[in-house]
Amino acid sequence: MQVVYTGADWHEYWLRSIKSNKSIGLVPTMGALHEGHLDLVRKAKEESDIVVVSIFVNPTQFNNQEDFENYPNTLESDLDKLSNENVDFVFVPDTKTIYPEKPVININFGELERVLEGTFRPGHFNGVGIVVSKLFNLIRPHKAFFGQKDLQQTGIIKQLVKDLSMEVELIIVPTRREEDGLAMSSRNMRLSTEERNQSLILINSLMKAKQELLAGKQWFEVQNQIKCDFEEKPLASLEYFELIHPERFTRYSKFDENQKSSICVAAYLGKIRLIDNLPIIP
Repeated sequence: MQVVYTGADWHEYWLRSIKSNKSIGLVPTMGALHEGHLDLVRKAKEESDIVVVSIFVNPTQFNNQEDFENYPNTLESDLDKLSNENVDFVFVPDTKTIYPEKPVININFGELERVLEGTFRPGHFNGVGIVVSKLFNLIRPHKAFFGQKDLQQTGIIKQLVKDLSMEVELIIVPTRREEDGLAMSSRNMRLSTEERNQSLILINSLMKAKQELLAGKQWFEVQNQIKCDFEEKPLASLEYFELIHPERFTRYSKFDENQKSSICVAAYLGKIRLIDNLPIIP
């Protein structure tokens, strides 16, 4: 496994790969790797000749400075995990490499960024769009691999690739969960024992809502009940719980079994913000 730190370092390896007609798969991460990330790596290994994992905590996608400063840094452990997976390259740029100067452009994703995460994290998707564009330009992958847990982010990146005619195929990998159902996230390691216990309300609320919708209950009744359930958890604070179209991210006011739909949730457990989603009608 080769660790590279700059685009210039990688360019030499990229030229060799292209001359050898080898396909490149990119797994963009912010480190603090868990089995969900490794699922992406394994999928990339199945579908690519050369696998590159990037590790970069992107400051421009954090609208909360404290969240950025407290984001877990486990680089040594991350490199060990990737070595065990026989990853070919790990791209570990510093901030100056990715942002030699502060970006002045702004990527507007229209309605896609004005709902759900965009409502509560202004500027977040602009930061995501810029850093993903930079990684795609630097690494030049044939395929890039993302997790379904960040459902809206995958929608944003699909729009980015489509609108800018980027020659990269996006592969979305199902969410990896803990044994008790909690979606794996790098932020989970910051939860206290009690916060971790109460965090199960995210997946439990999604599963409960899905069951009740499919049983014929009205969406507004289901949504109100879930809000009440969250109020019973002293460490949990609900931001949103919405029934949406999983590609357009428009909100539904009622459930229709003939339309594609997913439920998305975001909540704080103490000071730790977690998100999750569950398909209802794929």
